[in-house]
Amino acid sequence: MHLPRSTTVILAILASLHAYIGWRILPALPVPLAVQVLGALWLVASFVLIPASMMSRGMRQPMADRVAWAGFLALGLFSSLFVLTLLRDVALAVAVLFGAGSESLVRGTGIGVPVLAGFAALAGFFNARRVARVVEVDVPIAGLPEALHGFTIAQISDIHVGPTIKHGYLNRIVDAVNALQADAVAVTGDLVDGAVRHLAPHTAPLARLQARHGAFFVTGNHEYYSGAHAWIAEVRRLGLRVLMNEHVVLEHDGASLLLAGVTDYTAHHFDPTHRSDPHKALLGAPEGVGVKVLLAHQPRTAPFAARAGFDLQLSGHTHGGQFFPWNFFVPMQQPWVAGLKRLENLWVYISRGTGYWGPPKRFGAPSEITRVRLVRA
Repeated sequence: MHLPRSTTVILAILASLHAYIGWRILPALPVPLAVQVLGALWLVASFVLIPASMMSRGMRQPMADRVAWAGFLALGLFSSLFVLTLLRDVALAVAVLFGAGSESLVRGTGIGVPVLAGFAALAGFFNARRVARVVEVDVPIAGLPEALHGFTIAQISDIHVGPTIKHGYLNRIVDAVNALQADAVAVTGDLVDGAVRHLAPHTAPLARLQARHGAFFVTGNHEYYSGAHAWIAEVRRLGLRVLMNEHVVLEHDGASLLLAGVTDYTAHHFDPTHRSDPHKALLGAPEGVGVKVLLAHQPRTAPFAARAGFDLQLSGHTHGGQFFPWNFFVPMQQPWVAGLKRLENLWVYISRGTGYWGPPKRFGAPSEITRVRLVRA
């Protein structure tokens, strides 16, 4: 079988990184040769499983999910092993430079790498698989009508229903959201990783979402990887209002709140008619609404939302980095990693996400269900 050149390069890099870990760590471990051999075999298995998990969609069920689980678990552990091995080599080089290098330091740090990597993988697995905790966020809005003071939006984002996230996981999220008794629910994209025909039974709990003014959805980039048109129809069938560069006006105790939504920032690469446009989302909007809220999957929509005149943008996409060290790479693509930020007259809240993508691992970036409350400035 002839592999594309890009795939060959990626596999070569992956093999080299696994070999690097084995070369630097296994000889430093004060363990019997048989244990070192087992470690080497694990690295070989990891090298095979990681790319296999990425290609598992083409397999039949239940094998596809089993391979994905094994590969993603391996990827989570491998990531920590590689980062810690690299940091260990830097630390050893500094120690030698200052005359502090020793055999005991080599052995001690050699033991520390797999121990710390194992801890990060286990803690990250627990954090990823538990039900996301509720994060309370107050957003001060200048000139907010008294009737809208305390208006709440329950935001969930980046759940990634797919190989390792199924019906039960989403069901627990829906229960937690409904318990908040919010005025509106916002699902800010990346709901799925896979086709409707495979995942529809697992997204069914969304039909139970409850809020005074209903539940609203905007597309994320992963919807476009997974067949956006089919998913838009399916989410509508489940009873959520899909906002495609459009808005609704919610009448709340005598005041009006404009809630708009845009397609994903990159949607036009998949369908030119889906180009994200905050200005278009405001077409036909009435004068005098109390506040304008935009749902936009990616934070980098913010400059366009600010120019359009929105007061608040709710986003996701970043996962807060999900686990170290990827939080340091998010700013290469997005203006912010997580939390409440300010751009001119626009507030932007970036959720760390309610699920996870790829490895079932969250370390230093806990998942969240966000309860956003509008308050008078």
